[in-house]
Amino acid sequence: MARNESDREDLIREATAMRNRVEWQVPGEFEPVFAGIRSDGSLSVYFGQDPVYQFTPSGQLRRAYADGFLFRTQGEGLARLSRDRSPDETVLARSDLNPEELSQFLARMDDRLTRLSESIADSSVIQLRSVSDGKSADYQSLIELAINASPRLAPAMPTRRQ
Repeated sequence: MARNESDREDLIREATAMRNRVEWQVPGEFEPVFAGIRSDGSLSVYFGQDPVYQFTPSGQLRRAYADGFLFRTQGEGLARLSRDRSPDETVLARSDLNPEELSQFLARMDDRLTRLSESIADSSVIQLRSVSDGKSADYQSLIELAINASPRLAPAMPTRRQ
């Protein structure tokens, strides 16, 4: 996730921590969809600029960027973080999603991921660009893992306290 909300970098070229990465044109999506896999097997999916979902190797949601907010797992829930900027610093203001908001967030994510998985399965995606480390990358299986992960959320991420 970019520090500034300007256009993202060219992820195919610059997201080198993701050893395998692909960019598709997906039916029903206005912008190309990027998916990348890190060496530990964790998946990231970018539906254009927003939303973005990052998962653990076991498919649990770790963090996301959606509707202009950063979301971070709290283990049992998600924290919505908004950036409050001043000339001297940027502060992340946190609010935790209530159970209904969390359910709606996960349903929207699952809908988007399911449509992507189905498009891969029926070969209606058009691969625009890709980078591979030479090993087979099964994006569809990793997307299905994320849809079906239990528990859905990764353990709470460590935070910096000062």
